[in-house]
Amino acid sequence: MVRQREFDEGKALDAAMRVFWEKGFEASSLNDLTFEMGIQRPSLYAAFGDKKQLFETALRKYTQLHASDIRSKLQKGKTVKESFRFLLVGIVEEEYAIGPSKGCFCINTMVELAPHDEKFEILTREHQMYLATIFQEKIEQGVHSGELAGDTNIKALAQGLVITLIGLTVMMKARPERSFADNAIQMALTMIK
Repeated sequence: MVRQREFDEGKALDAAMRVFWEKGFEASSLNDLTFEMGIQRPSLYAAFGDKKQLFETALRKYTQLHASDIRSKLQKGKTVKESFRFLLVGIVEEEYAIGPSKGCFCINTMVELAPHDEKFEILTREHQMYLATIFQEKIEQGVHSGELAGDTNIKALAQGLVITLIGLTVMMKARPERSFADNAIQMALTMIK
């Protein structure tokens, strides 16, 4: 007879994601993980595999949530430019409001693991490309509505805005002066014509 799991896998995964997001892969010990997840090591292994498999599962969940959040935020503006302003200013305001910044779990992984682990290089690059696709969809709406010029290089603009998003997110970990971030956003938005 198979024993049923005595814990909520979704909640345990959310807890693991928070630990990895705050500490990174290397600094997150199994003790940290099992304590925060409220489970024992055998349960962790049975449900999620080893630490690296758990990290990958947490990262995949994060990237799905992150992409959904980005898509939702881009729907709040009346124009393409307003939508991207809302997204970028929101990142700055959120980081100043929450205390010490954890940054973006995916970007943290890009820095920590992607340079020497092909799997995480691919996973983080896929997320960047997916964000570029979301941005392209928004920019295409602006071209079709006439807000943006018909000769707009949609793909290049989307990729430039993804780099802006990543750079801004990383920069916010160092808590620059607000005017520094605001100036960077204003300059980035000049790409949208």
